[in-house]
Amino acid sequence: MTTRVFAILTLVGSLLHPACSQTTRSPETDKKQTENQVAASVARMARVGSAFAPSFSSDGKWISFISNISGMPQAWIVPVEGGYPRMVTNGDDPVQQLEWSPATTDLLALAVAPGGGMNAQIYLVHPDGTGLHLLTNGGKDNNGLGAWMEDGTRIAIDSSRLDPAARDNFFVDVTSGAITLVSKNPGVGGIDSFSRDGKRALIGRVRSRGDSNLYLLDVASKKETLLTQHEGVALFFGVLSPDGSTVYLVSNKDRDLLAFCRIRLAADGAPGPIETLAERPDGELDGLEINKQGTLAALIWNVKGRSEFSFYDLVHGKESRGPKLPGEIAGGLAFSREGSKLALNLSGSAQPSDIWVMDVKTKELRQLTFSPHPGIDLNGLVRPELVNFPAQDGLPLTGWLYRPKNQNGPGAYVISFHGGPEGQERPVFRSDYQALLSQGIGVFAPNVRGSSGFGKKFVNLDNGELRFNAIKDIKSCVDYLVSNHIADPKRIGITGGSYGGYMTMAGLTEYPDLFAAGIDLYGIVNFMTFFEHTEPWMAAISTVEYGDPKTQKEMLDRLSPIYKLDRIKAATMVQHGANDTNVPVIEAEQIVKNLKERGVPVEYILFPDEGHGWRRIPNRIRSITEAVLFFKEHLGNGGQ
Repeated sequence: MTTRVFAILTLVGSLLHPACSQTTRSPETDKKQTENQVAASVARMARVGSAFAPSFSSDGKWISFISNISGMPQAWIVPVEGGYPRMVTNGDDPVQQLEWSPATTDLLALAVAPGGGMNAQIYLVHPDGTGLHLLTNGGKDNNGLGAWMEDGTRIAIDSSRLDPAARDNFFVDVTSGAITLVSKNPGVGGIDSFSRDGKRALIGRVRSRGDSNLYLLDVASKKETLLTQHEGVALFFGVLSPDGSTVYLVSNKDRDLLAFCRIRLAADGAPGPIETLAERPDGELDGLEINKQGTLAALIWNVKGRSEFSFYDLVHGKESRGPKLPGEIAGGLAFSREGSKLALNLSGSAQPSDIWVMDVKTKELRQLTFSPHPGIDLNGLVRPELVNFPAQDGLPLTGWLYRPKNQNGPGAYVISFHGGPEGQERPVFRSDYQALLSQGIGVFAPNVRGSSGFGKKFVNLDNGELRFNAIKDIKSCVDYLVSNHIADPKRIGITGGSYGGYMTMAGLTEYPDLFAAGIDLYGIVNFMTFFEHTEPWMAAISTVEYGDPKTQKEMLDRLSPIYKLDRIKAATMVQHGANDTNVPVIEAEQIVKNLKERGVPVEYILFPDEGHGWRRIPNRIRSITEAVLFFKEHLGNGGQ
């Protein structure tokens, strides 16, 4: 048992039985007391709750949502006018998706992830929590919840039940439970929406990461029509208008930034051209919802990482500015059936995610859920500043800089890389960042090349062989912190989850002299074993992003940190979930085995009841506490 784990376990006893002031304490006792205090502070931060994924009941009187305030993401409902929320599910596994039936107030569909893994299963449940029953097979099949038909008789799902290398489209009959194949996907695909009469559906398919297409499905004949023919790479996602005559979509075809577009459909389903309805020179569209009347679109724009809101009048073809949002990040748009209300989740760097309701006519916003944060003064948390810095080849990069309060001169900093790789670092609430900051350790969260939110060209700058340039961006991050006298060059750490874990290991091996400590959270270390053991459908869509293991093994090996672990000088910690089938646990095991065989100290935390990331609050507490104590030990006292 490590000293830090012992400190966490003995925290309560230490607080109840403090040492007398006359007692002479050893340095080891003082150290344990300090660690106990840190553990208590971090645990409070990690317990901060969240609420997201709102969905209206058919009568507009209730909203369902997902919240982790019970210790695990579960399904909840709350009256639209406000009141005490009611818990719908109370299972041992996290709820990932939740959607109310459009035809009845008595039924919700949800996706539950056993052990936090990728093999999510689809259930139906009544709002009072009764009648929970499984629709899918259980087991290792990967399933995702798609759209409901408007009459509430069927649900679309995507599933790997027939082919592990694909996510095909199926209909589930709500009454009989019968599951019918609708369309085969060559990779990943899903049904995003139906027309009101159920005769047409919209299918979104991923060709490769960063490249997709939309198809119109004739439900009766199962005939498909490609709507987004294009050369090169382009992204498309959207919704079908209620009358089935138009597809409203987000697109970057023949452009760099994602914009709001439209495709008119002929009676036989033949598509017209893609028309641009609204665009911004300074941001991308990343949220779109159409009301049930087909008259109004709600748009969320990603402007340098923060959200801005607008409405688009689909009848008169006019965009209008929405209200100023009381949070930095918006998502989860959902109109009530009659169109008078719009639900969304809002969050920020010092603001946990909660459900808000907007009056569409007055544009007034009202907070509906209040995620608990006992012992945490949100007004006292650190908000980041957006900074600009150059890559080694001159490419402009940005990052979110979280400076500890009362920091004087260069101090300890942790550079945190987001996942994806086509993810984006944005100013959302991060309990791990705030926990580090509370101990005087700063955080720098960059968006290096390959990040989304900055246009199609930028997000594809790390594909294949270009990933070597993205790895060089790691050093550019360090150079920025050091040259601007923000960080002490001897007290810099590195961390990240998923692809961010890969960047962590790449940083520790390519630039061993730059980092004093690193924590890899469920990251890739060997691309060949990743492709061999990840979900087959994940492997199939990742060859353009990373490289093809059949034809580019030599390049993938050069990019894999596993072959350079002998260069590591920094203190290293690895955290992984045993049920992770996205980045399987073999990636962590290779690191730990290699370092231990060479006598290099490495700390390894395996969570037996987690998959790709931590969903259980006790595990989040342990993960963050161990990480903060680890960085505090190896980066010094945080500069205080």
